[in-house]
Amino acid sequence: RVVDRLLASQRYGERWGRHWLDVARFADSNGFDENIAHANAWRYRDYVVESFNRDKPFDRFVTEQLAGDLLPFDSETQQHEQLIATGFLSIGPKVLAETDQAKMRMDIIDEQIDTTGRAFMALTLGCARCHDHKFDPIDTADYYGLAGIFKSTLTMTKYTKVAEWHEHLLPSAEAKATKAAFEARIAAKKKAIAELEGRADSGAGLQPARNKQQDDKAGSKPAPQIEAQLKKLKEELAALEKEGPNLPSAMGVTEDKIVDVAIHLRGDPLKLGEVVPRHAPPVLRGPHVPEFSDKQSGRRELADWLVDPNHPLTARVIVNRVWRWHFGKGLVRSIDNFGLLGERPSHPELLDWLARRFVADGWSIKSLHRMIVMSSTYQQSSNRSRETSGENESLTTSAAGDPDNRLFSRADVRRLEAEAIRDAILATSGQLDTTMGGSLLKLKNRAYFFDHTSKDLTTYDSRRRSIYLPVVRNHVYSVFQLLDFPDPAVTSGDRATTVVASQALLMLNSDIVMQAAGSFAERLIADLDNDDLRLTRLYAIAFGRPPTPDERLADLAFLNSVEQAQSNENADMQRKKAWSTLCHVVLASNEFLYVR
Repeated sequence: RVVDRLLASQRYGERWGRHWLDVARFADSNGFDENIAHANAWRYRDYVVESFNRDKPFDRFVTEQLAGDLLPFDSETQQHEQLIATGFLSIGPKVLAETDQAKMRMDIIDEQIDTTGRAFMALTLGCARCHDHKFDPIDTADYYGLAGIFKSTLTMTKYTKVAEWHEHLLPSAEAKATKAAFEARIAAKKKAIAELEGRADSGAGLQPARNKQQDDKAGSKPAPQIEAQLKKLKEELAALEKEGPNLPSAMGVTEDKIVDVAIHLRGDPLKLGEVVPRHAPPVLRGPHVPEFSDKQSGRRELADWLVDPNHPLTARVIVNRVWRWHFGKGLVRSIDNFGLLGERPSHPELLDWLARRFVADGWSIKSLHRMIVMSSTYQQSSNRSRETSGENESLTTSAAGDPDNRLFSRADVRRLEAEAIRDAILATSGQLDTTMGGSLLKLKNRAYFFDHTSKDLTTYDSRRRSIYLPVVRNHVYSVFQLLDFPDPAVTSGDRATTVVASQALLMLNSDIVMQAAGSFAERLIADLDNDDLRLTRLYAIAFGRPPTPDERLADLAFLNSVEQAQSNENADMQRKKAWSTLCHVVLASNEFLYVR
């Protein structure tokens, strides 16, 4: 019942959707040379959260992200969802000031191929752009067979500086009304300008000639008041056209001219070889050989091929990702690389069985979760128990024979991710705002994140869950950066976990931790009238258990010593300071920050 309750919670999609956003290299900014705002990228993030909450079958999830604009739909809501899903192909980083347009286009295609390969197949397809893959059976022709699919896809509407990405207008009655009202305002401005210009041309309101020079013709220039009105109206029209109608839109891709791509010798778009028909890599085709129509880009066919139940990689890759997100390491340790340079699976038969079961269960991620967390492997303790024989003490056979826990003979101690740490701190202190969805970005679409002094204009003062905080490429939120947030410019299925002194200093000195400790203390003092009850509540909220007798004695002694050190303060301030300090210690403790 506990498992089902947690899977049914709306918080589930926020927690597990964040994992997929690592894979999708989600960000609210472009990064690279022109770090401008993806002000509508939040719609893709919300689509991911909602998809996980609804347990959308993973095969459908893949298909919508690659070809949602090509799928039929039964409602306006479904149409919007599918258009938003194609943001997966659009939100990657781009060199928007690249002067070589052919190179820019191929760089964008390369990023899409590489991300698609890593995300769904854990293959480094981008390595075959300039030459045959050095380690995996993917040759240059296979790369350009895929490149034709993405070159037949419209990602950018403008390639000149600064280049602009395509956005889907999300059709609705409200959007149509907004657009009509905007067009009416534009038409009214243009009509007023035309009427004033007509009055000037007809001689009405023309200024008399004061200068008797031969080349000065009376009436050749509008009167000053009309000229001023014209200038004002034209400025208003220009500002209105620049502002746009503020219609709901989403980053995404659509169809372009259907083309096959020639091999670029050594990756140079100016040195072309043989034209390669669009195709999937032969080494992975299996019994299903996709046929690419000359009427569509091929994204739909590519997606159908990827989610074929007999595809050798797709199900195994996502099962391995989910396993890693539960256990801290995958059955294949190299999460984003199943190729020759990747690691061999520790339990190949288990991976195969889980993949087959996953497909048989309708590609249901929630069913996979339920199976994993109900297993005895998941429910093991991380304690390394010891055997004692006389004066000899040694680790049990499982720990001694499997020191790296490659065989999953026990649970691993793992630190929470950056977002989970921040969210846990806010939730424990009673400050967490659980409002779902929407954007916290305060910049307009395509606006720069840094002003002329290189000052970052992004703020992180919201108490919303961390998944909703802006993700700025090249300048990740400093708290997250210290806690190993991944590079949002590339697919990251396996976050690093470092242990450095700056992380301890963060927990000691960060404003968010100190403010949360103060709020937590105020909450305990206000709700309960004695220190014993407060300690019990503190441990229950922070650790999910009561304090041991030794902990209770030590904590009460600590509170007393802090109060005595504040003897110049009144009793209320002494109590608040003591409890704030103890709460701070708890929030910075290993038990709070680590899963055991």
